[in-house]
Amino acid sequence: MTTFAAALARKRPDEVALDDGSSRIGWAQLDDYLNRAANALIARGLGDGARVAVFAENSAETALAHVGGLIAGSSTVPCNFHLTAGELAYILSDSGAKILFVGPETAERGLQAAKESGVATVVGWRVAERASLGGSGLSGGEGFVDWSDWLDKSDAGDPPSDLRPRPHLLYTSGTTGRPKGTELPPTMFAGGDTIAEHLDRLNANRFAAFGTHLVVGPMYHTGPLSGARLLAAGIPSVVLGRFDAEATLAAIEAHRVETSVMVPTHFIRLLALPDEVRRRYDVSSLRLITHTGARCPVEVKRAMIEWWGPVIHEAYGATEVGTTNSITSEEWLEHPGSVGRAIPPFEAMILDDAGEAVPAGTEGRLFFKDATGRGIIYHNDPEKTAAANTAPGVFSLGEIGYMDTDGYVYITDRFSDMVVSGGVNIYPAESEQVLIGHPKIADVACIGVPNAEMGEELKALVVPVDPADPPSEAEVLEYCRSRLSHYKCPRSVDIVDTIGRTTMAKVNKRALRAKYWPDAGV
Repeated sequence: MTTFAAALARKRPDEVALDDGSSRIGWAQLDDYLNRAANALIARGLGDGARVAVFAENSAETALAHVGGLIAGSSTVPCNFHLTAGELAYILSDSGAKILFVGPETAERGLQAAKESGVATVVGWRVAERASLGGSGLSGGEGFVDWSDWLDKSDAGDPPSDLRPRPHLLYTSGTTGRPKGTELPPTMFAGGDTIAEHLDRLNANRFAAFGTHLVVGPMYHTGPLSGARLLAAGIPSVVLGRFDAEATLAAIEAHRVETSVMVPTHFIRLLALPDEVRRRYDVSSLRLITHTGARCPVEVKRAMIEWWGPVIHEAYGATEVGTTNSITSEEWLEHPGSVGRAIPPFEAMILDDAGEAVPAGTEGRLFFKDATGRGIIYHNDPEKTAAANTAPGVFSLGEIGYMDTDGYVYITDRFSDMVVSGGVNIYPAESEQVLIGHPKIADVACIGVPNAEMGEELKALVVPVDPADPPSEAEVLEYCRSRLSHYKCPRSVDIVDTIGRTTMAKVNKRALRAKYWPDAGV
């Protein structure tokens, strides 16, 4: 079925299709890997909508697992590789995943989560201690299986092309302490009735007109994950591990990279490199850099455009709905600070607290209307789905802003509790629910405060049980980190007399943030 890879192998036999620094895979080898991965899943009855989870750091195998799942008609579930075993077990159970893929860094936690959630087969790559993992105690399936053995035992023939393509199921942090599952929306998934039709549609992707794509972010996010899907459009991909600014510049030069997806924190770290390091690398091959994840400081984006040229295209939106607004470099220079105008099928609206539209230039709550009527949909949770949409297809991403007379949107604040740190969404409720269990903490609120590199970071405001004997910052942070993924935990702690909780137990977090954002009007 992977006729695209077979055709490219004939047309460009020496081209590297997938490179992660350890593996360099040509199109012919890619064709073989994808056929085997897809057939292995189909043979286990995991095609046609069944779900498989991928819990691994960036690697060639991570990309192959996702694309192989796509070709098999499976829905892959990208899992944040920072998760604890307990956090992962919840996602495996909620998603109904039947197989879990792991890498060397995640194998131990993955096996523990598989036991807890009843996943009977774990497939792992580059895992050294295979013998001990083989006796993992998983029941009803294959237990731990080595990736290479798993592929070798599978059929290398073309899998059927008439299966229906299924979107990824992604999990976002939850306001109530549990992540929410949401399928990759139609605005980001090519769709089609069959895999063959889906691959044809992928070739119409705007990235498909360009050359090599560079993956710099973790592939459990939608943007970096697009690099895997681009393989199915015949676009070579270079996959980097954890972000390193100079290594990114070196990869751009070495591979003549044309496209990538980045967040503002990547820009900040790139700009922090010494001038002589930045000048050392040729980035003239770049043609389209999509930036997303969080609004970018004006001075940072201007500096990046001056350095890389007008190749930066901002995409504002969310995992649940895809891109709602976009803006080119040229437009942004005329409307600095804007996240762009709404794009179909979305219409942007600025409303006051009563739900009425406000004039251009007036700050209010930013809402969107989805002309398809879809709006936000959460997996297995009709109540959260209903709560996320104020009317059919009408929703907010929790932010405050204004719109100019040309329809360009500017974000000024957030009325939801969500914190965006380095392009990663963090919901304070998860840390709050952990910290309130500390014996020295009477009450706690977590808020976003400024961070020069990450945009903002999570801070815990702690009301001690005994003001004369408050917990230390180190004690609070260690307590949280021992129970929750580190990226979800506060980076700093302030001891306070009160968090201003009302008689209805509500906390005005905008008021709490005001002390830390004196010039932001929050």
